[in-house]
Amino acid sequence: MKVLFFGTSAFAVPTLQAIHDAGFRHRVVGVVTQPDRPSGRGMKLAMTPVKELALHLGYDVYQPEKVRRSPFLEVVRNLAPDVLVVVSFGQIIPQKMLDIPRYGGVNVHASLLPRWRGAAPIHHAILAGDAETGVATMQMEATLDTGPVYQEERLPIRPQDTVTTLEPILAEMGARLLITTLDGLESGDIISTPQSVDGMTYASPVTREMGMLDPERESATEMLRRIRAFTPRPGAFIGVGGKTLKTLDARIENTQSDSPPGTIIAILKEGIALAAREDVLILTRIQPENKGAMSAADYARGARLEAGMKALSLSENNRDADA
Repeated sequence: MKVLFFGTSAFAVPTLQAIHDAGFRHRVVGVVTQPDRPSGRGMKLAMTPVKELALHLGYDVYQPEKVRRSPFLEVVRNLAPDVLVVVSFGQIIPQKMLDIPRYGGVNVHASLLPRWRGAAPIHHAILAGDAETGVATMQMEATLDTGPVYQEERLPIRPQDTVTTLEPILAEMGARLLITTLDGLESGDIISTPQSVDGMTYASPVTREMGMLDPERESATEMLRRIRAFTPRPGAFIGVGGKTLKTLDARIENTQSDSPPGTIIAILKEGIALAAREDVLILTRIQPENKGAMSAADYARGARLEAGMKALSLSENNRDADA
């Protein structure tokens, strides 16, 4: 089977590698990824993770600014793929392009569809407190993540899981699932199942705003989920002592404080104890502006934080919790 691969982020890398390793059954005729973008402090042009692997494996790489613009449709026709494989690409594939291969497009998506269609399913699953997540392969449609599902595999979300811990596991699961899906398509042994309309949720793109902790309105559980969901990117932030702190780790103490939510109630050996709408959140590891990561207790002593000080949300809007 001739595969035209579309992918950009590190999540897509294991799938491209898996197709390459299965080259005796499935052959990559080209790799499509996003254009090189400025990155880092020096703002130098950086290749996408998928491009780096594609060049290493010796594949032709295509980087259209917009896949729906001419002449890229003709490029796809000339490559004559049997299937388009799309994993964390970042653009909508138009229907006229999906109609070119005989097997259409197959997408690897990191959720249990129809829950968390959209750009950031892993972040939103953690933020919502889901007990499990997973990965699915689906037949692509021009609309976002609406196509019928071929296969799925489930994964429990542990209390300590973050995007950093879940993403590589789901990426490897998706790679394995994609190969079995392609094998099934070629043999005719696989069928797709339309998604249910029940339980559909949308995983909106991640913004810095989503990482703003709000101790006056959120429980300690909700804030810890926010920290886990948005660490390391774009980060979870709170204002303490007039400074912006990136919160890297925390834990919950199941007790109710008499202090108003958002108040620092104690500086402990392990960190900063913060009253929340429910329970107490103890910030254990933080990163101040323009500094490296450090223990919250060390920062509190150096910054002379005291019980009774207020910790404030940095949000400019009266945000409702995304969960």
